[in-house]
Amino acid sequence: MTIHHDWDKADAAKLTAPKMAWFIGEAKAPGVNPMPLSKRAFDICFALFLLIPLSFVMLAVALVLLILQGRPIFYAAHRMKTPDTPFTQWKFRTMLCKEGDFGATGAHKAWRITPMGRFLRRSRIDELPQLFNILIGDMSFVGPRPPLREYVERFPAVYAQVLHSRPGVTGLATLIYHRHEDRILARCKSARATEAAYYRRCLPAKLKIDLIYQRHRTLRLDLWILWRTLAIVIARKDERPRRRRRGKSYLPIGPSPRPVKSPSNGSKG
Repeated sequence: MTIHHDWDKADAAKLTAPKMAWFIGEAKAPGVNPMPLSKRAFDICFALFLLIPLSFVMLAVALVLLILQGRPIFYAAHRMKTPDTPFTQWKFRTMLCKEGDFGATGAHKAWRITPMGRFLRRSRIDELPQLFNILIGDMSFVGPRPPLREYVERFPAVYAQVLHSRPGVTGLATLIYHRHEDRILARCKSARATEAAYYRRCLPAKLKIDLIYQRHRTLRLDLWILWRTLAIVIARKDERPRRRRRGKSYLPIGPSPRPVKSPSNGSKG
């Protein structure tokens, strides 16, 4: 599976039609965030199970951050749960504080990442506080990464479909595209260049992958994404999309539900 998109030849409206129309389908009313009870039950049980050992890890990290970096210990990010419902996403703070900071992290922000912050980001320990976001119901273990309000307002039709799945700590787009996105943004030397690269190259690809996940969402796929994410964190290797072999995909999903057009009677053999 290869994701390509030429942002210079597309705008927000063209993201939904005609090439992406089969992703959108019949979007339900904004604000509706259907979630299977089995998925929600899994999130609660797994979060409580992980909090037993990881609460000690989070306490130790909080104490180290307090000593090395001072307050605040946590970073509160304002994100969207549904197209019109905001929430606060919690992480351990990994950067030096700066007023008015927002948007994607590029090379222009690299100097602000603390030595402890680099370790927390690389190991994904900075995201452990999101276990409480999961228990509250703002997030899930697997789903699209929670977007900024400005992204939702710019692409309302797409996010109306993407946010039918509750935002996740990890997801298919994170699994496939996260390291590639980091490499793209690492070459951006200014806030303007970072935002331009994110809008033109990263966001369209991630939205397409998120829509693929929404189309094929199953518990089996969620478990596979969790397992692959854990394997990547431990091995510190990229997860790249694998090509199909003999018509079979390495992703644990079925064939696309896009209708296949039958050849017309007058077609030549």
